[in-house]
Amino acid sequence: MSKRVQLVLLQDVSKLGRSGDVVDVAPGYARNYLIPRQFATHVTPGILKQVERRREQERQRLAELKEQALVIKTAIENVGNFTVRKQVGEGDAIFGTVTNQEVAEIIQQVTGHEVDRRGITLPEIRKTGTYKAEVKIHPEVSAQVDIIVLATAS
Repeated sequence: MSKRVQLVLLQDVSKLGRSGDVVDVAPGYARNYLIPRQFATHVTPGILKQVERRREQERQRLAELKEQALVIKTAIENVGNFTVRKQVGEGDAIFGTVTNQEVAEIIQQVTGHEVDRRGITLPEIRKTGTYKAEVKIHPEVSAQVDIIVLATAS
């Protein structure tokens, strides 16, 4: 059995690893595919220091994003509830539905913070009333808000 070669990936390689990972591969795979296409390079102490520095910068960037998400969460939860006005028919049934886009726009108007509409989870809203919604701001941070649906003044 031949010896394995240690390489540092310069780019993400499918089924092998992400950029910056140290991987053990067959010498032929390294010599004929990874190194000529500049997907990887041989491991040296200098390269390992660069990889560690990049990882630390990425960790700091992710920590800053999480801090920003926590600030947005507190701003959203301090407001508590958001009001949506809809046209109403018989039995307090609303025409249409309350969409994620509408909720995202109301949150931005009230708090001044932009929220991705795809991160908002709404229950099925068919009548006026109060509903709970979840706003996912960051993979680890989400906020619970109340959506109050009221009839528009005609």
